[in-house]
Amino acid sequence: MAHKAVPPQYRQVEMTVRDGRPLRDAFRLDTHGFVFVDHDTRVKDFTDEAERARVYDLEVQALIRKHSGASEVVVFDHTLRVGDEAMQKTLNARPTVKGVHNDYTETSAPRRLRDIVGDAEAARRFNKRWAIIQVWRPIRGKVLIDPLGICDGRTIPKKGFIRVERRYRDRTGEVYHIAHHPAHEWYYFPQMERDEALVFKVFDSDAGKPSRFTAHSAFDDPGTPAGAPPRESIETRTFAFFGS
Repeated sequence: MAHKAVPPQYRQVEMTVRDGRPLRDAFRLDTHGFVFVDHDTRVKDFTDEAERARVYDLEVQALIRKHSGASEVVVFDHTLRVGDEAMQKTLNARPTVKGVHNDYTETSAPRRLRDIVGDAEAARRFNKRWAIIQVWRPIRGKVLIDPLGICDGRTIPKKGFIRVERRYRDRTGEVYHIAHHPAHEWYYFPQMERDEALVFKVFDSDAGKPSRFTAHSAFDDPGTPAGAPPRESIETRTFAFFGS
């Protein structure tokens, strides 16, 4: 049966996005939903899948264990994003995303775990706390255009999460779009360098945590210098498991 997409309706709302660098030491993953960290990497070429698997996966696992307290971390996806359309084809990369969202929902997060590890292993994992945690960083030079904005998860009302289905050739996913609310507190970290990273949660099975989902989006920075090079970044998705 053919599926007919229903176009969503949006309106633009101007929001203040604060420089998070002066506050970086105050942010906590479970409290705000994100942390901004210095993170050296031995990766020479982020477009090399073999090098990512051999080097970067281990670096990401250690980083997330450190900041989340997880006992085990499994990397399951890397996505390259490039602002230049011609470079997207060359690097097999996707465009930057300008639309406030959270990558998983209460429904799609468990489904994704089952997709990756299988029904039996997922059922075992569901008995303890687990989360989906992402790492975002530039892969070349500093980010001068389309920086990533991120919202303090505590400032998003529960009714502000809107389920949106996404259909792929091989599976159906679901994300949250976010309804505007004047209480939202947005941050970014200007001119991020290759040795800096944002670590943020997009799902947490523990409903008691202050931030279980973290809305984020690229945005147009009015301070972007003329002729700024296109953004090149990578986001890495992981399952984080807690307890022995």
